[in-house]
Amino acid sequence: MLIVKNLHVSYGAVRALRGIDVQVHAGEIVTLVGANGAGKSTLLNSVCGVCPASDGYIQYNGVRIDGNPTHLIARMGISQSPEGRRVFPRMTVEENLILGGQLAKFDVIRTRIEEQFSLFPRLRDRRAQRAGTLSGGEQQMLAIARALMSEPMLLLLDEPSLGLAPLISRSIFEAIVQINRDRGTTVLLVEQNAYQALRIAHRGYVMVNGKVELEGPASEVLQNPAVRSAYL
Repeated sequence: MLIVKNLHVSYGAVRALRGIDVQVHAGEIVTLVGANGAGKSTLLNSVCGVCPASDGYIQYNGVRIDGNPTHLIARMGISQSPEGRRVFPRMTVEENLILGGQLAKFDVIRTRIEEQFSLFPRLRDRRAQRAGTLSGGEQQMLAIARALMSEPMLLLLDEPSLGLAPLISRSIFEAIVQINRDRGTTVLLVEQNAYQALRIAHRGYVMVNGKVELEGPASEVLQNPAVRSAYL
């Protein structure tokens, strides 16, 4: 579904990605793990068209998408739940979801909102509450639900467990598995919680200083001594 080949991205003189190669097959959960500054979020933003590449290419379902504007990439079936949640704080839960479903007709949006409430029942109880007043875990649920409102084929999740209590974090990872299993949504997951991310993923990539240092089946990456020493 997704091929990232020899991707280079720079912020001015700073090279954030240096020849990244990543593949995601339809129906997989693929996780990118690594320390802060490794380039994980930059890679997701490049796929979304936010961070332009200086070299290499990104191919989605057989079509090159590098260089395309973000709104066209979204229409092709890619959606992102960004790092830090970035919900619209003064809008209600329901209004945030409606914005996430703007590619669909209004009657379809209503159906999709109910689907998100089934996935995250806590949001149903807070549908009329301003998003800025939600807890961190509830905001993360809303961010993921908003990304799902466009019914993406590829869902990009950037640090979904960041800053959450362990119990809430566990429920978020369970929801990711459910999204992949029950809806068939392909997931590219960026996470600092390497253990939880690799435990639910099919395959994993370890990024260090803008490069992929290790890749393979998630179970093998999880057992790799270097990965266990650095991240577990």
